Amino acid sequence: MKDVLEVNNLKKELGSFSLERLTFSLKEGCITGFIGVNGSGKTTTIKTILGLYPKDEGSITFFGKELEKSEYTIKNRIGVVLDEGYFYEEMTLKEMKSVIAPAYSDWDESVFLNYINRFKLKLNQKISTLSKGMRMKFAISIALSHHADILIMDEPTSGLDPLIRDELMEILLNFMEEEGKSVFFSTHITSDLDKVADMLILIDKGRIILNESKDKLIERHAVVKGDNSLINESTRKLFVSLRQTAFGFEGITDKAEVVCEEMNNVIIEKTSIENVMLAYIKEG
Repeated sequence: MKDVLEVNNLKKELGSFSLERLTFSLKEGCITGFIGVNGSGKTTTIKTILGLYPKDEGSITFFGKELEKSEYTIKNRIGVVLDEGYFYEEMTLKEMKSVIAPAYSDWDESVFLNYINRFKLKLNQKISTLSKGMRMKFAISIALSHHADILIMDEPTSGLDPLIRDELMEILLNFMEEEGKSVFFSTHITSDLDKVADMLILIDKGRIILNESKDKLIERHAVVKGDNSLINESTRKLFVSLRQTAFGFEGITDKAEVVCEEMNNVIIEKTSIENVMLAYIKEG
């Protein structure tokens, strides 16, 4: 699979916060979940990648080209959905579309109108009257109406009800049915990625903690429960995170096979993306 985005040694300082030389890539044909708690650096990373924040050091290339040297060509191939409002509140949907559409050489009005009808949006309605869910649907309609090759989304499901979040996941899967597409999806709601993500990148305090296939990540981690008598200096090292109470212990391990060999009478259960994320963040 080809790399559609390559980030190397990216550094960006914003006040007391900084991105610490991030290095990762996005593959063609993959939905990559960018996970982390609020304040971990997800939005700063995305805004720096998109050129909304100037980077301090490092390199960012889309499709093998640097953003600074090929900005128009690259941005024509990117669809963007941000959590924060970036529409003019007093404009109607039609007026807002008329401002944005000329920026894209491949704007497709028929695709846009299909999404507007699908989402039951009204073109004469003002942005200020839209609910959060309707704003997100309008943003998606804009992002997918110029035949983008990569869709970059920053916390698109934050504050949305489960029904709309599920609908968005279906849209992403439909988008990926076309060859050569990719999605970079930032979120702290990890359950949104259970059904759709291929790769996961975990960021915490401006540093990349994990970067691997979602299936492999889940496969090599497990929840372990048992009696406190089983925890000693040696077995404690088998856990990424460990919590003990008067009733026993519960931990996340990335060494399930070794746990089975060294610890008898423990319960081993499948873990979740959220459990793994929190385990590494708490440990860090």
